[in-house]
Amino acid sequence: MNQIGQPNNQSARESFVAVQKNGDGDLQAFKTSSGRVLDYTQALQEVQAGQIAGVNAFKGRDGETYIRGDADGDPANNLDELPNF
Repeated sequence: MNQIGQPNNQSARESFVAVQKNGDGDLQAFKTSSGRVLDYTQALQEVQAGQIAGVNAFKGRDGETYIRGDADGDPANNLDELPNF
């Protein structure tokens, strides 16, 4: 159990349900399953802390760290496929 009495499992974590993109199509903000809106930096911090289910952080070839969906073979739940908000 975590500090607020919820089980420490994936179902207790939030997930991303919608995204905002800039003019180039790059992800810049995320809406969580609880309705919170996080800019990219906030979202990355929460992903790295394990607070968001279904995604992970990885280091790109350019040395920057990015958010991506967990590989599950289903392109329909790719972050780019989430609805815009």
